[in-house]
Amino acid sequence: MQFQEYNLQVRRLSGLPQGANHTKEYCYKPLTVIQKYLLLAAATHVVLSFLVLQNVSCQSLCIFGSSEIMRLHKVCIVFLLFITLYGIPSDGQKKKEMLLSEKVGQLMDWASKRAVIRMNGDKFRRLVKAPPRNYSVVVMFTALQPQRQCVVCKQADEEYQILANSWRYSSAFTNKIFFAAVDFDEGSDVFHMMNMNSAPTFMHFPSKGKPKRADTYDLPVRGFAAEQLARWIADRTDVVIRVIRPPNYAGPLMLGFLLAVIGGLVYLRRNNLDFLYNRNAWAFAALCFVLIMTSGQMWNHIRGPPYAHKNPNTGQVSYIHGSSQAQFVAETHIVLLFNAAVTLGMVLLHEAATSDMEIGKRKIMCVAGIGLVVFFYSWLLSIFKAKYHGYPYSLLIG
Repeated sequence: MQFQEYNLQVRRLSGLPQGANHTKEYCYKPLTVIQKYLLLAAATHVVLSFLVLQNVSCQSLCIFGSSEIMRLHKVCIVFLLFITLYGIPSDGQKKKEMLLSEKVGQLMDWASKRAVIRMNGDKFRRLVKAPPRNYSVVVMFTALQPQRQCVVCKQADEEYQILANSWRYSSAFTNKIFFAAVDFDEGSDVFHMMNMNSAPTFMHFPSKGKPKRADTYDLPVRGFAAEQLARWIADRTDVVIRVIRPPNYAGPLMLGFLLAVIGGLVYLRRNNLDFLYNRNAWAFAALCFVLIMTSGQMWNHIRGPPYAHKNPNTGQVSYIHGSSQAQFVAETHIVLLFNAAVTLGMVLLHEAATSDMEIGKRKIMCVAGIGLVVFFYSWLLSIFKAKYHGYPYSLLIG
């Protein structure tokens, strides 16, 4: 009875649950070796407490001195608190541990075969949503079937595979995080459960708690490049993944081919290199470089945005991004062509004013130049207005 009162007092002071409503979580088995030592420690604690409180002379009762009794008293208290706080694992806890071990083992087995684990509705609910879970899962919701005609999904899947393989074959690979994918045609119920209305979408499911807003990857702003996904994962999980891309020889081959062509032309014209001093040729090359840089091609190279976006529900394809913080690859191509048209119009106007051609041809060049500048500048202004909401000005095209 004294031990039970002491146990209840310790639980009351430590804030642990008491009473019959918590017997399932804090249940103890019949007497074991640990519990026998617990009872012995409790009895020793009661005796020592009585001796200390009554100021009884210890020399007449035992061979220990008062300091030894105080040390033994403290050891008993620590032992009692440890056993009381943590107790002996219950059957429910053991079942959770076994279930968790089974889930981790299954995921590790699948990850050893494929870096990205394909999931349907049942696997997603059991391995990603249902507890217990001490691991994080990054899931790509996509639509890769040919009938979906999702070009962006295929591009994003290639980058996602590079990221997952970089983690799978890394020396730092652990069971702390796994990569999975849910295809719309294999897990449409998951899309409905997660209220997904677009693809691809990347989500991080943490080991504890529910996903937060930052656990959904901002694809339009950051793009789907593997390096950008790795930075996002590092922010959410503290897992640093070094992206290792397979060798791509297309770039060096194209550069070598271009240099070979230029070298061949220079060699064939080695006796007449006046073309190197042609101002129009250098002006055209500089203009091409300016158009490429001002259209956003470098941003595409860094961020890796999708070429366009297709709504899986309506099938509508968007080539212009609706935000000023992001863009599509197709959008940069459109802007490049519009800028080139405006530039061509300005060149025609300049030639119409300064050339020695017939007056009729100069009038035609002037009208064509004005038309190109006004029309395509109006179109550029409408795109700018669509991306920067609230911009009040427009020209011809609202």
